[in-house]
Amino acid sequence: MEPVIRVEHLKKYFATPGGPLHAVDDVTFSIEAGKTLGVVGESGCGKSTLGRTIIHLHESTDGKIFLDGRDITRLKGKELRQAREKMQIIFQDPYSSIDPRKTISSTVMEPLKVSGRYSRKEIADKTAELMSLVGIDERLRLAYPHELDGGRRQRVGIARALALDPKFVVCDEPVSALDVSIQAQVLNLLKKLQQDKGLTYMFVTHDMSVVRHISDDICVMYLGQVVEKCPSKELFAMPLHPYTKALLSAIPSTDIDNPTKREILKGELTSPINPKPGCRFAARCPFATEACEQPQVQEEVSPGHFVRCCRIREVN
Repeated sequence: MEPVIRVEHLKKYFATPGGPLHAVDDVTFSIEAGKTLGVVGESGCGKSTLGRTIIHLHESTDGKIFLDGRDITRLKGKELRQAREKMQIIFQDPYSSIDPRKTISSTVMEPLKVSGRYSRKEIADKTAELMSLVGIDERLRLAYPHELDGGRRQRVGIARALALDPKFVVCDEPVSALDVSIQAQVLNLLKKLQQDKGLTYMFVTHDMSVVRHISDDICVMYLGQVVEKCPSKELFAMPLHPYTKALLSAIPSTDIDNPTKREILKGELTSPINPKPGCRFAARCPFATEACEQPQVQEEVSPGHFVRCCRIREVN
């Protein structure tokens, strides 16, 4: 069965005075229908840029993007607009991503109006259905964003993203700006919507506990590259890349008798502007050797477990 989303050697570079900044560099993965791919890593590693490039908020520099087996990398005009209806995004900040001058119902119905496929009555009915679907009371339809709390505002963003019945949704840190109790409510809502509508998610976050809860598979990114990808349970049970191990060691432990030993990373960050061809983590890796100065490739070291590290290849 063809995956809903497949990217091959995807790249996104930004021009800077010092040269091209490699925000996303040689990323390859696929997401099966109804599944969630979590994408984690430090701030600035390219997580959000990757998601935005896939749905064409940024145009890719190189590589391929496939939606249901169709190459959508260089679509333009009407074809791109049609493809975009199948791919939506939920933004991180539910306040800045919503027009403060529009009422809640106006925000939710806007994609329906822009699509030109619905009558006035159909738009009103579908707007009411979407608001009910995400748990927004009818009494709030004429409210403005500043009158809602963060959780309700994010529900508005979710309703707007689902308005045109997309197949693929990029969740760009959708709960990081919310209180912990509200985070759980929104995560449970996203999971229920996925089950009911068969949605496929790419879930971008820096919170390892959140990604563990919601993801089927996880990609770990470092300076624009995927350094490890495998099923969620396997990543937490048997991380292989040194960077992944350091990330997991930072998760707070509730076991007082056997606390997690924190792996402190030392060394300077490699510049993402014109980086050298070798491993980008080598400057901070305690196991770096001369072999790390050579280009690293993503290899499958066990079924479904991919790692970009020459040391892991030697061990296995």
